[in-house]
Amino acid sequence: MRMTKDELQAFLAREFPQMAPMSMRIEHFEGDSLRLSIGVNDSHLRPGGTVSGPTLMTLADCAAYLLLLGQIGPVALAVTTNLNINFLRKPEPTGLVGEARMLKRGKTLAVMDVLIHSEGQDAGPVAHATVTYAIPPARKTT
Repeated sequence: MRMTKDELQAFLAREFPQMAPMSMRIEHFEGDSLRLSIGVNDSHLRPGGTVSGPTLMTLADCAAYLLLLGQIGPVALAVTTNLNINFLRKPEPTGLVGEARMLKRGKTLAVMDVLIHSEGQDAGPVAHATVTYAIPPARKTT
């Protein structure tokens, strides 16, 4: 059951209200790609004024999760089994955009990658992540 961009945004707000302070917004969702943006404020910065690694990892994980749910439907129990991230350059203390794309989706695992950019910057990506999700088996109804 595919989900629309608006259904994904509503799912995120309903199931993960703790994410509201990150101001996550799905900018684009189509088939095998999803673009997710987050606002950055002082709580996301580490000493030196750069965006923290955990903020970048959260964006990568959420973008991959929403892309997967957009394809399989609202399966809240899909879980991250692996997240590998490479920090490529210092992110500016501004909003971030994660571009997720599906690399492979099977019955039990999905592998995605996410390129993260600082909003309004042309210096190239600040991070690249690969994310693997476990897809729970469909529940049988009797």
